[in-house]
Amino acid sequence: MAQVFMNYIGGDRVSCRSKQTFPDINPARTSEVIGEFQASAREDVEQACDAAVKAQPSWSAMPAPRRGEFLFKAAELLESRLEQISREMTREEGKTLPEARGEVKRAINIFRYFGGEGARSFSYQIPSERENVFCYTLRKPLGVVGLITPWNFPIAIPAWKMAPALVAGNTVVIKPASLAPLCAYRLAEAMHEVGIAPGVLNLVTGSGGCAGNALAEHPGIKAISFTGSCEVGNALYEKLARRKVRVQLEMGGKNPTIVLKDSDLEYAADVLVNGAFFSTGQKCTACSRAIIEKEIYDPLVEILIDKTRALKVGDGLDAGVQIGPAIDEKQLETDMKYIEIAKGEGAKLLTGGRRLAGGIYDQGYFVEPTIFGSVTPGMRIANEEVFGPVLGLMAANDFDEAMRLANSVRFGLSASIVTRDVTRIHQFANGIEAGLITVNLPTAGVEYQLPFGGTKESSFGMREQGPQALDFYTETRTVYLKYTQ
Repeated sequence: MAQVFMNYIGGDRVSCRSKQTFPDINPARTSEVIGEFQASAREDVEQACDAAVKAQPSWSAMPAPRRGEFLFKAAELLESRLEQISREMTREEGKTLPEARGEVKRAINIFRYFGGEGARSFSYQIPSERENVFCYTLRKPLGVVGLITPWNFPIAIPAWKMAPALVAGNTVVIKPASLAPLCAYRLAEAMHEVGIAPGVLNLVTGSGGCAGNALAEHPGIKAISFTGSCEVGNALYEKLARRKVRVQLEMGGKNPTIVLKDSDLEYAADVLVNGAFFSTGQKCTACSRAIIEKEIYDPLVEILIDKTRALKVGDGLDAGVQIGPAIDEKQLETDMKYIEIAKGEGAKLLTGGRRLAGGIYDQGYFVEPTIFGSVTPGMRIANEEVFGPVLGLMAANDFDEAMRLANSVRFGLSASIVTRDVTRIHQFANGIEAGLITVNLPTAGVEYQLPFGGTKESSFGMREQGPQALDFYTETRTVYLKYTQ
């Protein structure tokens, strides 16, 4: 029988009032239930928010370096459980074990980084134009913040929202995605085991429609940080804007990689395979459009197809597997739907395109890594986020046309270029409409100490990660002090 995991509210493990639970299912082996989680309703979320409101004054009064110490201690505890949590991530989310290990290490580093932020300056002193006036700023926490996190990075994204919120002096209520809640639970568990005060960090599980809406509507919430779909993010913005609640939205992407004719084709193909297919393409930063100069289009595509067909798809816990399953049946259906749409629009299927069957494949949600050629700008496959291992190829006459194609969509999260031409690199960095820009690297793969966020319809609000993350979770106050008369 699967273990039942409770909510964390007010320092205690508590069941939801309805006593209803939902299963956390392994997408590679759908008969395996990882655990049962609380199907929280409005009253459970209200209980968590009330606990956070009660705990906030004493937590914010604690010196920031001491708040940071809890993150340092939790990082040590998480590191001691690295292998356990990594295997749990692979089982609940589907990504390969090496990818899961990398993500857990990243969450540990995030906690250490923001633990250190507690001992660094949150403010600054500015010279006054008046005599004997000392001017400086203060950073104050907002109060209680709500975090709504996705399933595709089930520990890194909760960590990069939770850590700056806490070290800045806020109390937190987090609602992780129902498809992969266990990793966020492990973060909350670690924080409570190292002695964080009751109510400072609260975790409730449940559906977005019920628990998520209740979190957004609670009057004690001063800010919401959300990562997820554009549809949900836009609805959340409309709901919160009426109350003037601060909101941070990280949403979709349709990320391009431009490959210029001077590129090493083997290397360029590796960049495309990594960006498009690793983590089963289930990254908001995944590459879903490759824009290739015509002179190298055919030879690059030949190499790219060979490398894609060589990828091993399967259970992420099995040695040698490079691509895991789709997260659930709904996402698998979305992948297959867009594959059929692309065919119907006239795109040329070059490889993949099938749901895998037989053996382990019959036990989970597996789809072949898929490449389409002859993709044109008006096609849905060129404009809409699939969130699966589907790559569309477009040919460009030159760099200028490649840039026009790259910037032609409503999203602007990440973008990459592969070239040796330094002039083109700088022109790309200055002209591409994206918040994350990579050169001779995949579109996906960001580091915790640098700001994260996009442009256009990909993001709204302040940046996440790096030192700028504290901006969202604090307000600045300015002090003018006359010290003589």
